[in-house]
Amino acid sequence: MCRNIRTLYNFAPPATDDEIRASALQFVRKVSGCARPSKANEAAFELAVERVAMTTRELLASLVTHAPPRDRRLEAAKARERGRLRFEREKANATS
Repeated sequence: MCRNIRTLYNFAPPATDDEIRASALQFVRKVSGCARPSKANEAAFELAVERVAMTTRELLASLVTHAPPRDRRLEAAKARERGRLRFEREKANATS
């Protein structure tokens, strides 16, 4: 999975339309293999992004959980710590 696509479900506050569209854009970029479509493919690319975003909104609205919403700042701090540890391991492996 593309590292730039983030989990959007069960956060407080809920995912914004901008976050949903950004994830949809990353998904379409990954699937199509291009970051920027050619002029000939631009309409198809944008339509795909809008459809993926719409489907994502529908999915998020229909999911049900009994778990409490996660805190965005806490989850971001955990992700930074995982990244720091991964970087340290990679650095240690490179010098071994």
